[in-house]
Amino acid sequence: MLVPLLDASPWALFIGRFHPVLVHLPIGFLLIAALIELGRRTGKIAVSESTVVFVLFWSAVSATFACVAGYLLSLGGGYDEDLLGAHMWKGIGVAVFAWVAWLVKSDRIGSKIAFGKAVYLPAFAAAVVLTMTAGHDGGSLTHGDGYLTQYTPEPFRSLAGMDPIEEKAKEVKPITDIQQAVVYKDIVQPILEARCTQCHNASKKKGDLRMDELALLMKGGENGPALVPGKGAESDMIKRCLLDESDDNHMPPKGKPQLSTEQIALLAWWIDQGAPADKKVSELTVPDPVKPALASLGGGSASGGSGAAKQKESAIATLKVSPAKEADIQALRKAGLIVNTLSQDQNLLEVSAVNAPNFTDKDIALLIPLAEQITWLKLGGTQITDGALKDVAKLKNLTKLHLEHTAVTDNGLAEIKALPHLEYLNLIDTKVGDAGLKNIAASKTLRSVYIWQSAVTDSAVAQTGRQNPALQIVNGFSQAEVAQFLKAGDSTATKPVASKK
Repeated sequence: MLVPLLDASPWALFIGRFHPVLVHLPIGFLLIAALIELGRRTGKIAVSESTVVFVLFWSAVSATFACVAGYLLSLGGGYDEDLLGAHMWKGIGVAVFAWVAWLVKSDRIGSKIAFGKAVYLPAFAAAVVLTMTAGHDGGSLTHGDGYLTQYTPEPFRSLAGMDPIEEKAKEVKPITDIQQAVVYKDIVQPILEARCTQCHNASKKKGDLRMDELALLMKGGENGPALVPGKGAESDMIKRCLLDESDDNHMPPKGKPQLSTEQIALLAWWIDQGAPADKKVSELTVPDPVKPALASLGGGSASGGSGAAKQKESAIATLKVSPAKEADIQALRKAGLIVNTLSQDQNLLEVSAVNAPNFTDKDIALLIPLAEQITWLKLGGTQITDGALKDVAKLKNLTKLHLEHTAVTDNGLAEIKALPHLEYLNLIDTKVGDAGLKNIAASKTLRSVYIWQSAVTDSAVAQTGRQNPALQIVNGFSQAEVAQFLKAGDSTATKPVASKK
């Protein structure tokens, strides 16, 4: 039983994944022991030394188990070796110094060590300090280098000699001239940075794969190549994105920001074109299904036609509303919603339920007090139904609405058809059909609607497109194309982990 645990076996990795749970125990025990010792020595509390000894014993035991689990977890690979080594030795140091502190403090053993009292406090202090520094390294291993200190505020940042905060773009920035955009640098790389490199970078190489540099992306990881130039349907990185989000092999993992249908289409198109490093859009063939996705990056035409009309300015671009009440915002946050200010001058808000999958029709009333301020609303993946859209229709300044992966139908769309400023509507993976598309397409303000994996037929898309040429209808991959992607060689299955020698 013990020998398999020394290799990267399923048993070793199973036990190793309990490291994030176990590691919190010595942290808590050591901090409690430190507080008790401090209170006891300052006369604030009356606690016997045996209590401190008891807490120290369990801090040492739990630190030892955390070290063992951490080592087993490291066998899976995918971590920066230098940072992993520092984290490991600091963790071992915590366990060692915790045992030393317990030994010299205990009555049975400590009384027999002449220098015990002199060793106790230094050993105890070393264990506490190493706990903090090991935690910092652990955060960097899990979330990327400098994770704990990334947003250190001023003046502490300057005093520590740290560089100013560099805000990393989380979304793809608009492209002025899509035809002159370098496909990898201007389109693909920003998508990867926004959705993939958090887990696949220099300090955290999940699956031994890095996606922060093109050469390393092409190299692949422990499961082989991430992409096959010229063959998007056979590329692992695309097939994993198309798996059900509940699948263990789906990427990005469940709970992380997901790639949109357009982003997946763009990545697949780039791979189909040979995954070039320096080619511009104008130098590549752009199939019709990809043109809407390209156009969405810059608000223009992907075909490069000179007669393409410029996108109109949003109807709320100059709108200014009264500030929202803090109590109303806090009520949304208490329900698990994310509330962000889009413009301080206009007091407009974005509300997202990305972290509230259990949000239901009963909760929708929380939005009403902010009906004037909410302009972007993301309810995708929640439990809402058509009943919720009656209240959504009261958000008079709504311009973007996400309803993907919900139970809304044609009947619900009739409720929001009259929204005076609605420009963007996401209906991916809903029960909306041809009647719903034709109904919502009659909106004079709607510019784009996304209906991939809905009940809308191709003939309805074509007919609605002819009747509403200014409306962008994004149908993404057809069901046949998705099936082809998933059938073109299943490399998503977990491969046996090679034993480390």
